[in-house]
Amino acid sequence: MAEWNHLPDLPIKVNPLWRRPLDGRAVLRWYAGSWFPLSINLAIAALACLSFWFAAPTLEQAATPGAWIAMIWLRNLVLTFVVAHTLHLIFHAAKLQGTDHKYDPRPYPRRGRMFSFDSQLADNMFWALASGVTIWSGYEALIWWSMANGFAPTITLASNPIWFLLIFPLIPIWESLYFYWIHRLLHTDLFYRFHALHHRNTDIGPWSGLSMHPVEHVFYFGTALIHFVVPTHPIHLIFHLMFYGLYAITTHTGFEGVWAAGRKRLHLGNFHHQLHHRFFEVNYGTMEMPWDSWFGTFHDGTDAGKAMMKERLRNRKRPGA
Repeated sequence: MAEWNHLPDLPIKVNPLWRRPLDGRAVLRWYAGSWFPLSINLAIAALACLSFWFAAPTLEQAATPGAWIAMIWLRNLVLTFVVAHTLHLIFHAAKLQGTDHKYDPRPYPRRGRMFSFDSQLADNMFWALASGVTIWSGYEALIWWSMANGFAPTITLASNPIWFLLIFPLIPIWESLYFYWIHRLLHTDLFYRFHALHHRNTDIGPWSGLSMHPVEHVFYFGTALIHFVVPTHPIHLIFHLMFYGLYAITTHTGFEGVWAAGRKRLHLGNFHHQLHHRFFEVNYGTMEMPWDSWFGTFHDGTDAGKAMMKERLRNRKRPGA
């Protein structure tokens, strides 16, 4: 069997903001392409706005625990199920795109004793919904209550319009910093026994994205604690947690994207992270910031990247290394 069914354009390249010499036009294309004209970032921002308007409490309501907490949990549950299972049906159950642009040649889902319920799909769904959605919603409810009672600083569009808008594109940058270091921590001997649940998935599907041990979910969604330090609005909180929750689903689709008429219409799964699921010890971060390049853990998808990975692992196993 071939190592990969589909390869994107290689080598993988990180955000051009960090390349030298600096190419201003490439940086603008990177950020514009991350949001417009159609992107996962923009879709999640739209869902966050709709959720704020139609499925969220007011700050006055959030000042006292009540039924609004259940509303947040139910909203996040429905969104997670609809997004993950729609992608699962399109790409893996109905196979509407066949295997075109699917990275891993192995089929998803599989069966096996390593999975809860002897089923990769049931395993992934259980941990994503029972643990992931609950802990995600718990953080959101806690910070809503904190904002309402003055324990977390807030702003409004009227009070600071520039900062209000800038927070949206800054959240993916914060995600890149936070995720790399939390991910490295989860790969230490102390915590990998929890992270191993996520790594049951060497071939991945949409439901794999949030399939994590509850301890890992506490770390993963702990990104939202920054709202206790940085002044934000509840709509930013919703977007921030949705970005972490729903983006994990879309990037684990296992396919490069939605293709129609010979063109990629929507980017989904990142080969950068697919390499992490296959080889474990590379690409801990994202392509937004070059943490992996800086710390020698970047696999760019090429034979040279694979050779780098093997050499690093050999050096780590040597006595005194």
